[in-house]
Amino acid sequence: MCVPLCGKSLDMVWLAEQSHRVLGIELSDLAITQFFDERGLAPRIHTSAAGTHYIAGPWELLAGDAFAVPAALLADCAGVYDRAALIALPASMRATYAATTWSRLPAHCRGLLVTLEYPQHEKAGPPFSVGESEVQARFVGTQWSVALLERRDILAHEPSFQAEGVSALSTAVYRLDRAG
Repeated sequence: MCVPLCGKSLDMVWLAEQSHRVLGIELSDLAITQFFDERGLAPRIHTSAAGTHYIAGPWELLAGDAFAVPAALLADCAGVYDRAALIALPASMRATYAATTWSRLPAHCRGLLVTLEYPQHEKAGPPFSVGESEVQARFVGTQWSVALLERRDILAHEPSFQAEGVSALSTAVYRLDRAG
């Protein structure tokens, strides 16, 4: 399972508990070392053209540029989980992210993409609002099919957004399937 811009997300722990091998990609060595330290693990470390690899248990976390990860490194990824990467990026970088990282994933890969939707003019990101039309524009026609699985109003559960004056906030979950 590939997790781009993974940080030290607890989602990677859950994915490993579901028997997935996790390949996380992160810019910050600090987030990666904190992830392993918090689990009491001393990862094996080596470098490649892609960056620095930290490996322990079911996790391989790469400190490197998510936009430049070679397709060969992603070749075994049957799935991709993006809960916070796309929404962390400004619009200009979202286009690059979809055209690089996602385009290098192998045929028949499946993805789960979680976005936030809110009136962007009410809050400066990140996280940024990414609506369904943008998800469709970024992925449909690039060998991915997109299906909205769920949209849920979450404003009542997000006091920080309320405090910033955001009037509406939803999370949307999409399933993406890469063509063969």
